[in-house]
Amino acid sequence: MSFFEDLEPWFYVTRFRDQLNGFSRTMLASMATASCTDRAANECRDDEAALRLKMVAMVAILVAGITGVAIPLVGRKRRFLRTDGSLFVFAKAFAAGVILATGFVHMLHDAQSALTDPCLPESPWRRFPFSGFVAMTAALGTLVVDFVGTQFYERKHREEAMGVKSAAAAAAAAAAAAAAEEGITVISIAPEPEAAAADNVKSPMHIVGMHAHAAAHRHSHPHEHGACDGPARREGGPGHAHEDEGEVSSHVRHVVVSQILELGIVSHSVIIGLSLGVSQSPCTIRPLIAALSFHQFFEGFALGGCISQAQFRNLSAALMACFFAITTPTGIGVGAGAASFYNANSPRALVVEGILDSISAGILIYMALVDLIAADFLSRRMSCNLRLQVASYMALFLGAGSMSALAIWA
Repeated sequence: MSFFEDLEPWFYVTRFRDQLNGFSRTMLASMATASCTDRAANECRDDEAALRLKMVAMVAILVAGITGVAIPLVGRKRRFLRTDGSLFVFAKAFAAGVILATGFVHMLHDAQSALTDPCLPESPWRRFPFSGFVAMTAALGTLVVDFVGTQFYERKHREEAMGVKSAAAAAAAAAAAAAAEEGITVISIAPEPEAAAADNVKSPMHIVGMHAHAAAHRHSHPHEHGACDGPARREGGPGHAHEDEGEVSSHVRHVVVSQILELGIVSHSVIIGLSLGVSQSPCTIRPLIAALSFHQFFEGFALGGCISQAQFRNLSAALMACFFAITTPTGIGVGAGAASFYNANSPRALVVEGILDSISAGILIYMALVDLIAADFLSRRMSCNLRLQVASYMALFLGAGSMSALAIWA
């Protein structure tokens, strides 16, 4: 017993030392959190100047968003801004480059910065690349939604077409019965093979990918087929009905693309608006005004083009355009109201911001590569027009480069 009694003081000393070390680590962590919070809050802080700049930002971004989304919608009936015109394809390529750079250079980088911030505990946030994993998951989720949405709308179109055919067949049978009662001979003329095939609606897509989108896109421009077309593509040939089927499939694709693209844009616009609204630093807000106005204009142009190609009703198109335009200014207003008590460097705020930025990055990267770039650049129309190819590639790289360069200031 004396041996264990001799070790008892050492046991208490060891336990006290462990508790002291744990307390020291807690204090150091809390001091690190406090220091990063205080540094971010006090750097170039001017509440009055920041509030004035926020008002300017709300107006400038709202005007830029409305202008960008309205140009394709208002100009779709104008010859030089029609969605099947070369100028529209050129501008859409530039906007696609802007969206791609937004996802890769801005949103993914901001997500990585937020989720690896020193204010967050090292485990698990700095031991696993959560930003890339969440972005990848969001991109795969967008693929699933894209595929399911396309099947749903194609099934809906097919059922509507079958209903119209059934009604027409019933009306024809009723007319034939009435004519037979009156002793009138009815001669039925069998439709041409291509006309009969045109009545059918294309079956649901089995592959959603780059070539599927390119095929849908080139079906949407049947009147532009020229020297690149084969004999089967001539009017009256077997390909004529296939073009009509492609027009239905292309319309479905544009409906799905416009809705998913708006979801991705709106999700990151909320984060951008809140981040600018809670900032009390004019040094941070001032460069963001120009950068976000540029970004909002071309994102709006791309979204407006997709809405125009989807041929929504005027009310639906206006609602989608307005919802896009007011999202970022609304986020700025909410952030400005919450700036007095909201701590952008708190662990919870950093995690939420990082995850939402990652989701937005995944959606935007998928939409830019698959539904905007591949759909146009792999189309028959692009492959048959060398001048349009060169101009579109230049616009794509210029848009991506311009938006990437803005990361120097914002």
